[in-house]
Amino acid sequence: MENRENGRMRMEREEPKGERKGGGKFEDVMIGRNAVSEALRVGRQIDSILVARGSRTGSLSVITARAREKGIPVKEVDSKKLDHLCGGANHQGVAAIAAVKEYVSLDQLFQEAEEKGEAPFFILCDELEDPHNLGAILRTAECAGAHGVIIPQRRSVGLTFAVGKASAGAVEYVPVCRVANMAACIDELKKRGVWIYAADMDGEPWCQVDFTGAVGLVIGSEGFGVSRLVREKSDFVISLPMRGKINSLNASVACGVVCYEIARQRAGLGRR
Repeated sequence: MENRENGRMRMEREEPKGERKGGGKFEDVMIGRNAVSEALRVGRQIDSILVARGSRTGSLSVITARAREKGIPVKEVDSKKLDHLCGGANHQGVAAIAAVKEYVSLDQLFQEAEEKGEAPFFILCDELEDPHNLGAILRTAECAGAHGVIIPQRRSVGLTFAVGKASAGAVEYVPVCRVANMAACIDELKKRGVWIYAADMDGEPWCQVDFTGAVGLVIGSEGFGVSRLVREKSDFVISLPMRGKINSLNASVACGVVCYEIARQRAGLGRR
Protein backbone atom coordinates (compact mmCIF):
# COMPACT_ATOMS: atom_id res chain seq x y z
CA MET A 1 0.00 0.00 0.00
CA GLU A 2 1.14 3.54 -0.74
CA ASN A 3 2.26 5.44 2.36
CA ARG A 4 1.65 9.17 2.10
CA GLU A 5 4.24 11.57 3.46
CA ASN A 6 3.08 13.33 6.64
CA GLY A 7 4.60 16.77 6.17
CA ARG A 8 4.30 19.50 8.81
CA MET A 9 6.03 22.63 9.98
CA ARG A 10 8.56 22.14 12.76
CA MET A 11 8.00 24.32 15.81
CA GLU A 12 10.65 26.83 16.84
CA ARG A 13 11.73 26.68 20.48
CA GLU A 14 14.29 28.34 22.68
CA GLU A 15 15.92 24.96 23.37
CA PRO A 16 17.83 22.94 20.75
CA LYS A 17 16.12 20.09 18.93
CA GLY A 18 17.14 16.56 19.79
CA GLU A 19 16.11 13.34 21.39
CA ARG A 20 14.24 12.78 24.62
CA LYS A 21 15.93 10.72 27.28
CA GLY A 22 14.72 7.22 26.64
CA GLY A 23 14.24 7.90 22.93
CA GLY A 24 11.64 9.73 20.87
CA LYS A 25 11.61 13.17 19.26
CA PHE A 26 10.41 16.23 21.16
CA GLU A 27 10.10 18.44 18.10
CA ASP A 28 6.37 18.91 18.76
CA VAL A 29 7.00 20.43 22.21
CA MET A 30 7.50 24.12 23.07
CA ILE A 31 9.42 24.51 26.31
CA GLY A 32 9.62 27.38 28.80
CA ARG A 33 7.46 30.34 29.80
CA ASN A 34 8.62 32.75 27.09
CA ALA A 35 8.23 30.22 24.26
CA VAL A 36 4.74 29.18 25.37
CA SER A 37 3.62 32.79 25.99
CA GLU A 38 4.77 33.84 22.53
CA ALA A 39 3.08 30.86 20.88
CA LEU A 40 -0.20 31.85 22.55
CA ARG A 41 0.25 35.49 21.54
CA VAL A 42 0.74 34.78 17.83
CA GLY A 43 -2.06 32.19 17.70
CA ARG A 44 0.09 29.10 17.10
CA GLN A 45 -1.94 25.90 16.91
CA ILE A 46 -1.55 24.25 20.33
CA ASP A 47 -3.09 20.94 21.31
CA SER A 48 -2.58 21.26 25.08
CA ILE A 49 -0.46 22.95 27.73
CA LEU A 50 1.19 21.01 30.54
CA VAL A 51 1.93 22.79 33.82
CA ALA A 52 3.94 21.35 36.71
CA ARG A 53 1.63 20.53 39.59
CA GLY A 54 1.48 23.32 42.17
CA SER A 55 3.30 25.86 39.97
CA ARG A 56 0.49 28.16 38.80
CA THR A 57 2.03 31.40 40.06
CA GLY A 58 3.40 34.52 38.40
CA SER A 59 3.61 34.26 34.61
CA LEU A 60 2.26 30.71 34.70
CA SER A 61 -1.09 32.00 35.92
CA VAL A 62 -1.18 34.37 32.93
CA ILE A 63 -0.32 31.53 30.56
CA THR A 64 -3.07 29.27 31.91
CA ALA A 65 -5.63 32.09 31.76
CA ARG A 66 -4.77 32.88 28.11
CA ALA A 67 -4.92 29.22 27.21
CA ARG A 68 -8.40 28.85 28.70
CA GLU A 69 -9.58 31.94 26.82
CA LYS A 70 -8.50 30.23 23.60
CA GLY A 71 -10.11 26.90 24.54
CA ILE A 72 -6.77 25.12 24.92
CA PRO A 73 -6.76 22.36 27.57
CA VAL A 74 -4.39 22.96 30.50
CA LYS A 75 -3.24 19.84 32.34
CA GLU A 76 -1.38 19.64 35.65
CA VAL A 77 1.33 16.99 35.58
CA ASP A 78 4.14 15.79 37.79
CA SER A 79 7.44 17.68 37.34
CA LYS A 80 9.18 14.39 36.50
CA LYS A 81 6.82 13.89 33.57
CA LEU A 82 7.70 17.35 32.28
CA ASP A 83 11.42 16.60 32.73
CA HIS A 84 11.06 13.46 30.63
CA LEU A 85 8.88 15.13 27.99
CA CYS A 86 11.37 17.98 27.59
CA GLY A 87 14.45 15.78 27.48
CA GLY A 88 15.86 17.23 30.69
CA ALA A 89 15.80 20.83 29.39
CA ASN A 90 14.84 23.70 31.72
CA HIS A 91 11.08 23.90 31.12
CA GLN A 92 10.36 26.42 33.93
CA GLY A 93 7.26 24.45 34.87
CA VAL A 94 5.46 24.64 31.53
CA ALA A 95 5.42 23.04 28.08
CA ALA A 96 3.03 23.22 25.16
CA ILE A 97 2.24 20.34 22.81
CA ALA A 98 1.87 21.60 19.27
CA ALA A 99 -1.05 20.56 17.07
CA VAL A 100 0.11 19.13 13.74
CA LYS A 101 -2.91 20.60 11.98
CA GLU A 102 -5.53 23.27 12.59
CA TYR A 103 -8.87 22.16 14.02
CA VAL A 104 -12.03 23.02 12.07
CA SER A 105 -15.58 23.96 13.05
CA LEU A 106 -18.65 21.75 12.92
CA ASP A 107 -19.96 23.88 10.07
CA GLN A 108 -16.83 23.07 8.07
CA LEU A 109 -17.48 19.33 8.48
CA PHE A 110 -20.98 19.76 7.07
CA GLN A 111 -19.55 21.86 4.25
CA GLU A 112 -17.13 19.02 3.43
CA ALA A 113 -20.07 16.65 2.95
CA GLU A 114 -22.12 19.20 1.03
CA GLU A 115 -19.30 19.91 -1.43
CA LYS A 116 -19.11 16.18 -2.22
CA GLY A 117 -22.89 15.92 -2.60
CA GLU A 118 -23.06 13.21 0.07
CA ALA A 119 -24.97 12.63 3.28
CA PRO A 120 -22.72 13.55 6.24
CA PHE A 121 -20.57 10.79 7.70
CA PHE A 122 -18.73 11.75 10.88
CA ILE A 123 -16.78 9.72 13.44
CA LEU A 124 -17.12 10.85 17.06
CA CYS A 125 -14.31 9.74 19.38
CA ASP A 126 -15.68 9.73 22.92
CA GLU A 127 -12.68 10.36 25.23
CA LEU A 128 -10.19 8.34 23.18
CA GLU A 129 -6.76 8.68 24.83
CA ASP A 130 -4.35 6.55 22.78
CA PRO A 131 -2.68 8.56 19.99
CA HIS A 132 -2.16 5.41 17.93
CA ASN A 133 -5.88 4.66 18.05
CA LEU A 134 -6.84 8.18 16.97
CA GLY A 135 -4.22 8.07 14.22
CA ALA A 136 -5.53 4.74 12.98
CA ILE A 137 -9.11 6.06 13.04
CA LEU A 138 -8.07 9.08 10.96
CA ARG A 139 -6.49 6.72 8.45
CA THR A 140 -9.65 4.60 8.28
CA ALA A 141 -11.83 7.72 8.05
CA GLU A 142 -9.88 8.93 5.03
CA CYS A 143 -10.01 5.56 3.29
CA ALA A 144 -13.70 4.89 4.03
CA GLY A 145 -14.89 8.33 2.90
CA ALA A 146 -15.81 9.92 6.24
CA HIS A 147 -16.20 13.70 6.10
CA GLY A 148 -14.55 14.38 9.43
CA VAL A 149 -13.70 13.29 12.96
CA ILE A 150 -14.98 14.94 16.14
CA ILE A 151 -13.08 14.83 19.45
CA PRO A 152 -13.71 16.49 22.84
CA GLN A 153 -11.38 19.09 24.35
CA ARG A 154 -11.07 17.28 27.68
CA ARG A 155 -9.99 13.74 28.52
CA SER A 156 -8.97 13.05 24.94
CA VAL A 157 -5.84 12.87 22.84
CA GLY A 158 -5.57 15.68 20.29
CA LEU A 159 -3.71 16.21 17.02
CA THR A 160 -0.24 15.54 18.38
CA PHE A 161 2.83 14.52 16.40
CA ALA A 162 2.27 10.88 17.47
CA VAL A 163 -1.30 10.99 16.12
CA GLY A 164 -0.11 12.47 12.83
CA LYS A 165 2.54 9.77 12.47
CA ALA A 166 0.10 6.95 13.28
CA SER A 167 -2.36 8.32 10.72
CA ALA A 168 0.18 7.68 7.91
CA GLY A 169 -0.57 11.10 6.44
CA ALA A 170 -4.36 10.95 6.75
CA VAL A 171 -4.30 13.87 9.21
CA GLU A 172 -3.59 16.10 6.20
CA TYR A 173 -6.84 15.06 4.50
CA VAL A 174 -9.39 14.43 7.26
CA PRO A 175 -10.87 17.51 8.99
CA VAL A 176 -10.91 17.24 12.80
CA CYS A 177 -13.32 19.26 14.94
CA ARG A 178 -12.65 19.65 18.67
CA VAL A 179 -15.74 20.43 20.76
CA ALA A 180 -16.15 21.59 24.36
CA ASN A 181 -18.92 19.09 25.13
CA MET A 182 -19.57 15.87 23.21
CA ALA A 183 -23.15 15.47 24.48
CA ALA A 184 -24.04 19.01 23.37
CA CYS A 185 -22.38 18.33 20.02
CA ILE A 186 -24.57 15.25 19.55
CA ASP A 187 -27.67 17.36 20.23
CA GLU A 188 -26.54 19.80 17.53
CA LEU A 189 -25.83 17.00 15.06
CA LYS A 190 -29.27 15.49 15.63
CA LYS A 191 -30.91 18.88 15.05
CA ARG A 192 -29.11 18.98 11.71
CA GLY A 193 -30.41 15.58 10.64
CA VAL A 194 -27.56 13.29 11.65
CA TRP A 195 -28.40 9.87 13.14
CA ILE A 196 -26.09 8.86 15.99
CA TYR A 197 -24.83 5.26 16.18
CA ALA A 198 -22.85 4.27 19.28
CA ALA A 199 -20.58 1.23 18.93
CA ASP A 200 -20.96 -0.49 22.30
CA MET A 201 -21.95 -3.75 23.96
CA ASP A 202 -25.48 -5.19 23.92
CA GLY A 203 -26.58 -3.39 20.77
CA GLU A 204 -28.07 -4.39 17.43
CA PRO A 205 -25.83 -6.41 15.08
CA TRP A 206 -23.78 -3.89 13.10
CA CYS A 207 -24.61 -5.49 9.74
CA GLN A 208 -28.40 -5.27 10.24
CA VAL A 209 -28.55 -1.49 10.64
CA ASP A 210 -29.32 1.05 7.90
CA PHE A 211 -26.37 3.47 7.51
CA THR A 212 -27.41 5.05 4.21
CA GLY A 213 -28.48 8.38 5.72
CA ALA A 214 -26.49 10.97 7.64
CA VAL A 215 -24.28 9.09 10.11
CA GLY A 216 -22.47 10.02 13.31
CA LEU A 217 -20.53 6.93 14.46
CA VAL A 218 -19.47 7.05 18.13
CA ILE A 219 -16.35 5.14 19.19
CA GLY A 220 -15.77 4.94 22.95
CA SER A 221 -12.61 5.16 25.02
CA GLU A 222 -10.16 2.29 25.35
CA GLY A 223 -10.88 1.61 29.01
CA PHE A 224 -14.53 2.48 29.49
CA GLY A 225 -16.23 2.43 26.11
CA VAL A 226 -18.98 4.91 25.28
CA SER A 227 -19.87 7.19 28.21
CA ARG A 228 -23.33 6.83 29.76
CA LEU A 229 -24.70 10.20 28.63
CA VAL A 230 -23.43 9.81 25.07
CA ARG A 231 -24.95 6.32 24.86
CA GLU A 232 -28.29 7.63 26.13
CA LYS A 233 -28.29 10.39 23.51
CA SER A 234 -27.49 7.98 20.68
CA ASP A 235 -30.27 6.91 18.34
CA PHE A 236 -28.87 3.40 17.93
CA VAL A 237 -26.43 1.16 19.79
CA ILE A 238 -24.61 -1.28 17.51
CA SER A 239 -22.37 -4.21 18.39
CA LEU A 240 -19.90 -6.56 16.77
CA PRO A 241 -20.05 -10.28 17.59
CA MET A 242 -17.56 -11.42 20.22
CA ARG A 243 -16.88 -15.14 19.83
CA GLY A 244 -13.71 -15.44 21.89
CA LYS A 245 -12.88 -15.03 25.56
CA ILE A 246 -12.17 -11.28 25.24
CA ASN A 247 -15.33 -9.16 25.19
CA SER A 248 -14.10 -6.11 23.27
CA LEU A 249 -12.05 -5.05 20.25
CA ASN A 250 -9.41 -2.35 19.99
CA ALA A 251 -11.20 0.97 19.37
CA SER A 252 -9.64 1.60 15.98
CA VAL A 253 -10.29 -1.99 14.82
CA ALA A 254 -13.98 -1.76 15.79
CA CYS A 255 -14.19 1.59 14.04
CA GLY A 256 -12.69 0.12 10.87
CA VAL A 257 -15.18 -2.74 10.72
CA VAL A 258 -18.21 -0.46 11.10
CA CYS A 259 -16.81 2.23 8.78
CA TYR A 260 -16.53 -0.26 5.95
CA GLU A 261 -20.08 -1.48 6.50
CA ILE A 262 -21.15 2.16 6.20
CA ALA A 263 -19.01 2.54 3.05
CA ARG A 264 -20.47 -0.68 1.59
CA GLN A 265 -24.06 0.44 2.09
CA ARG A 266 -23.41 3.94 0.75
CA ALA A 267 -21.79 2.50 -2.37
CA GLY A 268 -24.82 0.27 -2.92
CA LEU A 269 -22.75 -2.90 -2.85
CA GLY A 270 -24.85 -5.98 -2.15
CA ARG A 271 -23.89 -9.08 -0.20
CA ARG A 272 -23.05 -12.27 -2.06
